[in-house]
Amino acid sequence: MKFTKMHGCGNDYVYVNCFEETFPECPAEREKLVQRLSDRHFGIGGDGVIFICPSEKADAQMRMFNADGSESEMCGNGVRCVAKYVFDHKIAEKDELAIDTLAGIKVIRVMEKNPDGTAARLRVDMGEPILDLPKIPTTLTDSVNVPLDITDAQGNTVANFRITPVSMGNPHCVTFVEEITDEMVFGFGPLMENHTVFPARANIEFIQVLSPTELKMRVWERGTGETFACGTGASAVCVAGVLTGNAERKVRIHLLGGDLDLEWDAETNHVFMTGPAVEVFSGEVF
Repeated sequence: MKFTKMHGCGNDYVYVNCFEETFPECPAEREKLVQRLSDRHFGIGGDGVIFICPSEKADAQMRMFNADGSESEMCGNGVRCVAKYVFDHKIAEKDELAIDTLAGIKVIRVMEKNPDGTAARLRVDMGEPILDLPKIPTTLTDSVNVPLDITDAQGNTVANFRITPVSMGNPHCVTFVEEITDEMVFGFGPLMENHTVFPARANIEFIQVLSPTELKMRVWERGTGETFACGTGASAVCVAGVLTGNAERKVRIHLLGGDLDLEWDAETNHVFMTGPAVEVFSGEVF
């Protein structure tokens, strides 16, 4: 099976062109394949695997799987890379592309090109944020700066955060803190991901406010662990920043793997994300 390694701000996935390769339909076999390819020691290595498939409704379909084999609805960095692949490899020869995802069709525009004509920076219409609590989904009854107790396996309270839940097609839990620490990300991230208030689990974003237009972010991603970036997470953070009064509608977010520019447009209610997409290498795995 041929593959291509790509990343957006260090959020790296193994991409498989299912216009040429066969999509693994069997769930058990697919889970094992994704886990094997994603393994950074014994496989290719990545935050997961994304299959680029034909679509009857769009230029291509994205099927995105976390490193543990579970499927996710959307990935902002991933969909930018899918659009870059479709553009660069001439699956669709146009600057505005439609990619079918489990969170709906996303429209991506090539904003900047490399000297060789390949896509360098792309802008994704991430759509409208979902703030209806049952649809996120969460069992919380309030939506902005909600206090949340974090408990360990014995039921002891080990921390308390104020959180704002947002869905961008997948569930996010955003918390603003004075300073982001490893203890928060690695210690509390997994507990928050699996908290009972999130029946489908959640991606956890820890945010430090540098200014109303500049934020620092680290993310514990559902089914993967800490990643260098998360596009849907950055989109959720932009929305949560406005709702909590911590940020303006246009904001630059600094992630471990680079910067993303976000805008929550007041007129359309859509979130727009602009960032890089990079093809690293291609190969074949047996």
